[in-house]
Parts: sequence; structure tokens; C-alpha cells
Amino acid sequence: MIRAYIIIALYVLVPVIIIECFKRWTWMQKIGTVVAAYAVGIIFALTGFVHFEPETTAAISFGKLQSTIMSIAVPLAIPLMLFNCDFKLWTKALPKTIWSLVGGITAVLVAVISGYFIFRRPDIPEFHNIAAMMTGIYTGGTMNFNALGASLGVDKTVMAIVLAFEMVFTTPYIFFIIGGGYKVFRKVLPYQDVTKKGRTDDNVESKDVENYRGMFDKKNVGGMFAGLGLSIVFLAIGAGLALWLTGKLNELVIILTITTLSIIASFFKKVRELPKTFELGMFFILIFSVIVASLFDIHSVNGGSLMIGLFVLWVMVIAASLHLIFCRIAKVSGDLFCVSQIALLCSPPFVPPVVGAMKNKKVLISGIVIGLVGYAIGTYLGVAIAFILK
Repeated sequence: MIRAYIIIALYVLVPVIIIECFKRWTWMQKIGTVVAAYAVGIIFALTGFVHFEPETTAAISFGKLQSTIMSIAVPLAIPLMLFNCDFKLWTKALPKTIWSLVGGITAVLVAVISGYFIFRRPDIPEFHNIAAMMTGIYTGGTMNFNALGASLGVDKTVMAIVLAFEMVFTTPYIFFIIGGGYKVFRKVLPYQDVTKKGRTDDNVESKDVENYRGMFDKKNVGGMFAGLGLSIVFLAIGAGLALWLTGKLNELVIILTITTLSIIASFFKKVRELPKTFELGMFFILIFSVIVASLFDIHSVNGGSLMIGLFVLWVMVIAASLHLIFCRIAKVSGDLFCVSQIALLCSPPFVPPVVGAMKNKKVLISGIVIGLVGYAIGTYLGVAIAFILK
């Protein structure tokens, strides 16, 4: 387990190094901290340094440790990144958020149903369940995918094949958006969110994003760690509420609770003016990003069904394309489209890294809300699709 502890130490040390490089060098500022974190994680994955022999005690223990850190990092980051947001400005963009949510879910349903009739085969009797799982994973992430697989009694091998293809196709798309693809969508969707007094201003709530200078100055440390303490309290409340309502640490309940409490807290001026909380939140997001990228396994697709792979690819491409067209018609901004895509395809925890890459805090709340709604309805939509297609 010594190697495991070394890896965990690197998970924390790498973000520190990235932040220092970001402060010192212009080229790192152009790349972005999130992209750099994902790049380092991918290097870890490709070297095999972070992979243990499967089914061994070391692999199981290390996997649980990774999962625990990821489960803590994002819930701590979300409040810290929301404290500085002016929720009153976000309400101006609420209609566009609804349009983007409805358009994204409609696009997924059209893609899944059309793909089912194109790619279904008699030798794959569970294709309607595969369609259901794809509906779930692209409206709420792997939580809905696993819930649907269990509730529909899908064979574990089939689930593994679908999930492997989904990761192989979706991961490059995430890297594309975070690595600068959002600029392409800004050109395709050149619309701006309405802010205070009807103005459209790209600089509102996006200036000085990721300004790490002075984080540990005496004048900032107290307020920054006060924000961290408040985040820990919110996480504890969310965890306690989840245990009380569901009997387990339900991620949906936890994220919904901490998001709600953070939004309420942001209405208080003293909380909203806490220094460097967004940057501290980004530190936790960088830890999350390094771990997620290090989980990538290039050999995850071995001997899987080609038709299932084509179906997964079809769903992702068609859903994204239709959603883009819908957002163009509804005049949704490129940044809101990006967070909507990531929220639906991946789940709310993946929204902050995208927001950090785009340097636009205005769409953070919108992305999390869209992801939470996807969490809430994705399983129901999947069951409905399975029933209808069967």
C-alpha cells in the first residue's frame, strides 16, 4: 500500500504545482489549470502507475480511497465556488436554463429511440434495456446508469460493455470542451446571458477568475478558511440528511442540499465577499480532475459488441447535435450549452471543472441545476423507454 499512499500524495501535490505554474507562467494560463490536471491524470493512467492488479486487496482498498476523495472533493468545492456568485443575476438567465434543459433531454430521447431502431439486433435481446441505460447515463450520469441496470436486471457483462464504450466516446468530448472547444460553441452560439438591468456583459462574475495570487496572505487566509469551514458544515448537513432520508450517503440528496444551502448563503454579503473561496474550490476540483483522468483505461474495450458501440456513439453525436440546434433556435449562450452538455452527459460534479476552464462563474448554478434535474428524472425516463421499446 506504500505506492497507494504515494499516489494519494501526488493527487494533492500535483494541483499545488499546477497552481504555482499558473501564477508564474503565461503559457500555463493559456492552457488552463483544469486541462493541465486532466493531462497529468491521463499520463498517470497511460503509464500504469495508478493501476493495481484487479480484484486484489490493494486494488480494492485503493479504489475505495480514490472514490472517497472524489466524493469529498466536489461537495466541498461546490459551496466554495458558489459563495461568490450573485444569485440575483442568475435568475435573469433562468428561462434560458429551462430551454437548455428541455432541449438537452429531448435530444437524448430522440437519439436513443432513433438509434434503437437503427442498431438493434436479434442476437442482443437486451437492446431495449441498453437504450434505457443510455437514456439514464446521458440525463444524469453513471448513478442513473447503475440504478437502471440493477432495476432492469441487465447482465453485468452487457453493462460493462456499454459503460466502456460510453467512457471511450464521452471522455474525448469532455477533453475537447475543457481544452478549448467551448470557444467553438461560443462562435456557434454567440448569445450573451442577460444580467443586471438587462445588460449583457461577459465580464460579470467572470473577471479575476482563478486569481491565485495572495491566497495565503494574512488578510485572506481567515476568510478563505471560514468559507471552507462553512462548506464542511454544509457537507455534514447534506450527509446527515441523506442518511436520514435514504439510509445511505445518497449523492443526489447531498449535492441538492449543499447547493441549496450555498445559494442561500450567497445572499449574505459577508459570505459573498469572503476572499479566494472560488480559488480554494478550484483546488479541490483540480484534485478531482487528476483522479478522474487517472481512472481512464485505454484497454477498457476488449471484445465488446461493435453494434453496441455504434449505438452509443450515435446517441452521443445525435444528442449533442440536436441539443446544439435547439440552443441555436432558443438563443442559448455557448457557455450555457457547454455546462448543460456536461451536466447531462456526466452529472453535476463535472460542471465546476468546465466552469473553471471557461472562466465564467455565471453558468455554474445553471449547470448544477440542470444536472440535478437530470439526476432526478433520468432513472424514470430510462424505465419508461425500456417499457415502451420492449
